[in-house]
Amino acid sequence: MAVYLDCAATTPIDPRVREEVLCYLDLEFGNAGSRTHDYGRRARSAVEKARQQVGTVAGASRGEVIFTSGATESNNLAILGLADYGRRAGKNHVITTQIEHHAALEPVEELARRGFTVTRVAPDSSGGVSPDSIGQALRPDTLLVSVMHVNNETGVVQPIEPIAAALADHAAFYHVDAAQGYGKAIDALRNPRIDLISVSGHKIHAPKGIGALIVRRRGTERPPLSPLMHGGGQERGLRPGTLPVELIVGLGKAAELALAEWSERERCCRAFRERLLAGLEPLQAVINGDPDRSLPNIVNLSIPGIDAEAAIEAWQDLAAVSDGAACTSQYYTCSHVLAAMGLSEERKEGALRLSWCHFSEMPDTSAMVGRIHALL
Repeated sequence: MAVYLDCAATTPIDPRVREEVLCYLDLEFGNAGSRTHDYGRRARSAVEKARQQVGTVAGASRGEVIFTSGATESNNLAILGLADYGRRAGKNHVITTQIEHHAALEPVEELARRGFTVTRVAPDSSGGVSPDSIGQALRPDTLLVSVMHVNNETGVVQPIEPIAAALADHAAFYHVDAAQGYGKAIDALRNPRIDLISVSGHKIHAPKGIGALIVRRRGTERPPLSPLMHGGGQERGLRPGTLPVELIVGLGKAAELALAEWSERERCCRAFRERLLAGLEPLQAVINGDPDRSLPNIVNLSIPGIDAEAAIEAWQDLAAVSDGAACTSQYYTCSHVLAAMGLSEERKEGALRLSWCHFSEMPDTSAMVGRIHALL
């Protein structure tokens, strides 16, 4: 069986997380909204514990955590949820970047269809955006700045703290899509100038279908979000529906483990990266994105003379890798991220994303090299 090297798409569930999830599926199955008996009270207590665990990773309080189905929903709530306030306040300008995940780009496009003006800041060839470019794009009517924490295709960490500094004297709300960075790059997300943080469970060894939006207060005021759905009043009225207690507990446990183990996980991932790239060195691959600014668990590379699809097929029984973001690969279109970086057509067409975690096994790199050489 091929070694799984697509952890940027989804991670395997941690056995300790799985144990918690099964407990709240099989034994503690109460509805957290039931207040008349112990089953419901225990479920509510478990949800609040998870809320604390998720918030602690980003230096947020329990009351600032809203559970969602994942980072895509969180992005939609953060971006589209500010639209009503923006119209009322005469703030009709939004800043984002050209390298955001579609889960953020498309809600921004929806704002544009509703009459908002959008500035899309380009990255440089290293895959990062400039804080100065964000600062220069600010206007008196800027409602929102939305910048991802870590790019899902290249692994390049964006300068979210310097951007926060650039926003210090501006009232614009600051949203960070932290799907790839939450639980992996800890300190930056604790910056109090970040108002909204999107979290994905299945990127940190929790189940799919659970995430969170951290809605950080400014003093006593919360960002003025409007719900996208109605009915039930759960999650402070921002996200109605019966809470999936087992998934929430799983996310909480995964967040707790990520915070406790992040240093050792980072060390493992960095050692894995060095060994993997050393094994693939005979292919003379070119790395897309500055490796010195990237998380140690993602590499995007192009092999000269080799199309990405050909490499994926050649490695099919050796390594499970991606030619880009798994959630958009069904469109078979050129990566908007690599295009924005200004890479050549050959590099874009040959780009492969390999991503791993502290659980990952090393693939047979000699065999991988041999398969590629056979194609040349």
